[in-house]
Amino acid sequence: MLISSLRTTIFCGCRSAGKGFQYSTRSPLRKWLLKRGHSTVTVEGGTSTSAAAAASVPNAASNRIVGRWLLGCSGLVVGAIVLGGVTRLTESGLSMVDWHLVREMKPPQSEGEWEAEFSKYQQFPEFKILNHNMTLPEFKFIFYMEWGHRMWGRLVGLAYILPTIYFWKKGYFTRSMKGKVLGLCGFVFFQGLLGWYMVKSGLEEKPESHDIPRVSQYRLSAHLGSALLLYCASMWTGLTLLLPAHRIAETKKLMQLRRFAKGTGGLVFLTALSGAFVAGLDAGLVYNSFPKMADRWIPDDLLAFSPTLKNFFENPTTVQFDHRILGITSLTAITGLYLFSRRMMLPKRAKIAISLLAAMAYTQVALGIATLLLYVPTPLAATHQSGSVALLSLAIWVLAELRRMPK
Repeated sequence: MLISSLRTTIFCGCRSAGKGFQYSTRSPLRKWLLKRGHSTVTVEGGTSTSAAAAASVPNAASNRIVGRWLLGCSGLVVGAIVLGGVTRLTESGLSMVDWHLVREMKPPQSEGEWEAEFSKYQQFPEFKILNHNMTLPEFKFIFYMEWGHRMWGRLVGLAYILPTIYFWKKGYFTRSMKGKVLGLCGFVFFQGLLGWYMVKSGLEEKPESHDIPRVSQYRLSAHLGSALLLYCASMWTGLTLLLPAHRIAETKKLMQLRRFAKGTGGLVFLTALSGAFVAGLDAGLVYNSFPKMADRWIPDDLLAFSPTLKNFFENPTTVQFDHRILGITSLTAITGLYLFSRRMMLPKRAKIAISLLAAMAYTQVALGIATLLLYVPTPLAATHQSGSVALLSLAIWVLAELRRMPK
């Protein structure tokens, strides 16, 4: 009798507790958490549809995963930029005269396959004019440089596309994020096509030109510029997902600092892009002195080409002069940003980002001057190009720290 009474009491108590739990999950707190997307708890007594919907809502944990993925992708893009710069400095970019998405993923294996690939390269201007004494081992080196760059590009594409499919199915993306990741994946595909379009310009016969074969500086700058845009978009999106916005009072000084930082970031991007014209025209090999150019502040052949506008994109002297001016202007702007920020009360992370940006700016200018004075040695030139990406990264970090709180 006593055992039967206890059993009845426990059963009724469990039913009451279950009803209380169900009621609590319908409380205003529960609704607020679901709306904010921070809850992953599903109600046992609810329908399977509502449980699946709650599980698919992007939350803080999924945002962290997506943010880290995008930062990882941006790191791979940096690797592609650096490897592309080394490929350009070693004059390896024209060694692969075909473009096949899958077939070229496997390099030549036998000696006969290497000979066949070398004979194809011998039919194009770079071998005929510049490398007519090249041996097969020397060709293998430049081939592997370009092959590595192309394979890295395919790795970047897979790193964007495959996780996008997975995260999409898991429901990790908001509606706005879906548009962003689709844009990033499309940009990766466009970047690959643009790379081959660039290489084609160096494989064309140009009887009217007596210059050494090289890719078009316009296409090279477009290829680098699109890579930098892809990198900036990925890094910005990743940082905004990982770093919470600071609650800073919207004062007039803060708005001025934010505009100053945006202008400085744009200037850093433009300076990095102008470096592509320097590389495309080998402009670093003229006027290897600093601060003057052949004992003159303004060289005589600065506007030697006609029409005048042509000098800014095709005259090596003008291209190097412009890169110098942009570099010094960027350094001045970053210094001003640092000094202006010291007069304000900013969060610790923002102060660290601005300080690192200023330190990197002076390092980058020193690398650029050393590269010029030493006649562009490959290791130093590659470090200088990597420094431009590091400087751009810090500028993006500063902008992420100073962004407005979402409404």
